[in-house]
Amino acid sequence: MSSPIRVLLVDDEVAFVKSLAKILVRKGMEVQAAHEGSAAIELTSQEEFDAIVLDVRMPGMDGLAALEEIRKRDLLTPVLLLTGHIDLERTRQALKGGATEIFLKPCPIETLVSAIENAREWKAIRQEVRDTSSREQGAQKRRVPSRG
Repeated sequence: MSSPIRVLLVDDEVAFVKSLAKILVRKGMEVQAAHEGSAAIELTSQEEFDAIVLDVRMPGMDGLAALEEIRKRDLLTPVLLLTGHIDLERTRQALKGGATEIFLKPCPIETLVSAIENAREWKAIRQEVRDTSSREQGAQKRRVPSRG
């Protein structure tokens, strides 16, 4: 049996996080929670997650600023953004900043669960591609003849 999917939930709405965490735990996932962007950044520097579910609008550091900081440290972990308001410019910014998907609140729970499950596979594939690319680059460097 594979290890549980590790999820970081980041939202300033404490009741929402508790409710969603209960559902995800019942689905066999491990869940950590943060209620502000800076706490999420700290957690991502200490632990590895298979998916991050991040609210866009939060007091203090908003989700887009948190996303930017997370991407500086971690290029592989899928970040699923939640927003209560569609704003084309912010959506564009989020996708350019490395968001994997964006969901409008309220999002059907099964849609979000499915996206989290897919995120783990997506991360594993990206890691494999990166590892393969690194090995191939290393092999090419060893094969390059020196000029004498």
